[in-house]
Amino acid sequence: MKKADFYRDARRDLTGPLDGVRVIDATTSWAGPMCACILADLGADVVKVEAREGEVSRRIPPALPGHDKQIGFAQATVNRNKRNLTLDLRKSEGREIFLKLAARSDIIVQNFRPGTFDKWGIGYEHVRTVKPDIIYVSISGYGQFGPIHDRVAYDPLAQAMSGFVSLGGSPDGAPTKAPTWLCDDLGGLHGAIGALAALRHRDRTGEGQHIDVAMLDAMLFQSNGYLTLAAMNLDLKRWGNEIPFSVPTNTYQCRDGLVMAGVLLDTHWKVMARMAGRPDLADDPDYATIPGRMSHRDECNAMVAKWCAERTVDEAVDACAQNGIPCAKVRTYAEAARCPHTHERDMLQQVAQEDGKLAPITGPGSSSAISAVLSFGTWARTVTSASNSVLSVLVRRAMRPASA
Repeated sequence: MKKADFYRDARRDLTGPLDGVRVIDATTSWAGPMCACILADLGADVVKVEAREGEVSRRIPPALPGHDKQIGFAQATVNRNKRNLTLDLRKSEGREIFLKLAARSDIIVQNFRPGTFDKWGIGYEHVRTVKPDIIYVSISGYGQFGPIHDRVAYDPLAQAMSGFVSLGGSPDGAPTKAPTWLCDDLGGLHGAIGALAALRHRDRTGEGQHIDVAMLDAMLFQSNGYLTLAAMNLDLKRWGNEIPFSVPTNTYQCRDGLVMAGVLLDTHWKVMARMAGRPDLADDPDYATIPGRMSHRDECNAMVAKWCAERTVDEAVDACAQNGIPCAKVRTYAEAARCPHTHERDMLQQVAQEDGKLAPITGPGSSSAISAVLSFGTWARTVTSASNSVLSVLVRRAMRPASA
């Protein structure tokens, strides 16, 4: 399908599905700002509340190169599409303004340490007195309750606490964290999903909700079942670039670079064996099934490594593509930024910054054939139980006012 075909019937008279929804973004760093960023990209009117000195993302280096002002890359990325307001929330005047804004808003997002906003007089219980159906999203490292809920937490700590870091890196190396703020991103994403679900619930019932998102919970939820396996005493190993049940899968050296290639299905193996000049192994019972290849991991890896070593990256990728075998070049972010596919998918969009200059900002990760233009430019404390939650989000519901 061509891009023009996908967007053939797209409407361009919409600002986004959340048009008319007001969000107060009282967040800092990345997880909370990411949650509000997603809502802003979907068309919500997001008002960013910052301290007098500005929030942390403004000062995270490096700054965008070639701009007249010092504009942090994090600020440009995760605080796009938002209006700004400076308030000292620790003072009574700031608190009063915040509550007045909250009374005219739909969603509040905050990611300060649990208890901080309660101490300042702008916690959920304070806000619901002026806006009973408010949707109040609290994002933190370990949640609003639990034995360690009030500890200081940042992304790498949540990665470590989840078990993720223990499986990162090469088998013979040290445990390694993700190179991106993965817990922050997942926490923000789950916060946005929880907010959208709460909006739907409010529209049906008139009830507001307090949504509790823990980055640790989000990371555990996205553990691909590893938490379950560990709870049942199965030993989990560090595999580096290999996959336990997908053999052969690894990074392989070509004449001019690395590729990531793999055999995910038994049918893939038959094709790969013939491509590698070993048709005798295509149907060999010792290799033709996943358990068989798992028992011959070194031999399978050696076969693919030899085949790749005789080719350039482009030759290996093209040959695999023609034969339906998964294979991709191991690229740098710079190479990804230059890729025509990246640009065709609008994953870099030229956005005006504070100094009026344009910068290529990472775009939203989904497209809609209904609305081609996005506005880019749970736990229940009372009702919902953890067993009924499919998100790493906790929700406590505010009962509908008697007059509703």
